[in-house]
Amino acid sequence: MKLDSQDLEHITTTTLSNYEAVAEDFRQGTRDHDVSQNIEALLRHLQGPAPWHILDFGCGPGRDLQTFTRLGHVAVGLDGTERFAEMARADSGCEVWHQDFLQLDLPEARFDGIFANASLFHVPAQELPRVLRQLHATLKPGGALFSSNPRGDNQEGWKGQRYGAYHDLASWTALLTAAGFSELEHYYRPAGLPREQQPWLASVWRR
Repeated sequence: MKLDSQDLEHITTTTLSNYEAVAEDFRQGTRDHDVSQNIEALLRHLQGPAPWHILDFGCGPGRDLQTFTRLGHVAVGLDGTERFAEMARADSGCEVWHQDFLQLDLPEARFDGIFANASLFHVPAQELPRVLRQLHATLKPGGALFSSNPRGDNQEGWKGQRYGAYHDLASWTALLTAAGFSELEHYYRPAGLPREQQPWLASVWRR
């Protein structure tokens, strides 16, 4: 069923309101999450001389902005949750843009890499092709996009007060390819577990 503008507004408002309500608990609960495997997956595919310009898409409270900055790169955050954007600016010292994912205003060919860790699954499937094209356009030619999302059987809907779309590898590959990307690698997380205990699909893509 096609989502109309009111449906999309409800999805965005409700999901972001939930994150706003739990912002401090979310920051504390995710502060020590180890996503070094994901950061390394993006960085090893970036081209040209460092420091690289990286967009942390769905940066949340700014944990990974701090990591990219410590590594010597120039990181810019983007998040739809106003409180997260405020936290990320304060904690990282980075530029952080407050934009919801369905109303993006991104510069052309600005970034060497995009780090979309646990964020793109909040985009309804019908809107994802447009959002992916916008991300493709904000990368420099040859730039790379990393994404990590909870995987599923191509269903979408509400989990509590947050909306999500859950793709399998074939569906995700088709979406990224249609947006102009070519796959560099993919893997499942957490590492070292049986596949049924790896709920996250991570992948890296070249513009």
